[in-house]
Amino acid sequence: MPGWEYERAASAAGRLSVCGCDEAGVGPLAGRVYAAAVILPDGLELPYLDDSKKVSEKRREAVFNQIRDQAAAWSVAWVEPKEIDEIDILNSRIKAMQMAIDGLKPGADFALVDGNRDHGSECAITLDHQLIVKGDSLSCSIAAASILAKVSRDRYMREMAALYPQYEFQRHKGYPTKRHYELLREFGPCPIHRRSFLKKL
Repeated sequence: MPGWEYERAASAAGRLSVCGCDEAGVGPLAGRVYAAAVILPDGLELPYLDDSKKVSEKRREAVFNQIRDQAAAWSVAWVEPKEIDEIDILNSRIKAMQMAIDGLKPGADFALVDGNRDHGSECAITLDHQLIVKGDSLSCSIAAASILAKVSRDRYMREMAALYPQYEFQRHKGYPTKRHYELLREFGPCPIHRRSFLKKL
């Protein structure tokens, strides 16, 4: 379960406001990539807070609302599929995370960032930060960001399912499942498909 070790170490080093940052939707063939940044009150207890992949959809929705109600600050940002094709997914992921960090009010002076990459060829995390591999399983702030990013993206993909019902986005959320490939071969890509991800078609 995630804890407060990294947040408290940053505070002990003189950081006044520490946020966690994570993204959702790097792997799908369709849709935006989302990122979130969250500043939590120290020691805040949120039942079921964990890496979003380990929490059921129903519980994610409940924790999503608790985080938004109880966080000191939170922000969600995204990069559109067309831009993902233009600048690549790594740059898009980094850009979305920096946009989420920039959207915090009040702002953070330090970020705990999930993963092992903080820059691409064009975009970088510019706030002072620490990269944490599997951070969404280790840091409460990053786990909270992972929930906000995941739920926000899933809600968006349900909206896209209503716009483009033939692709069944509500089922696979745009990820490269067997069924998604079958529907792509039948109907071809739609405006939210990432063309750069469709090499197998």
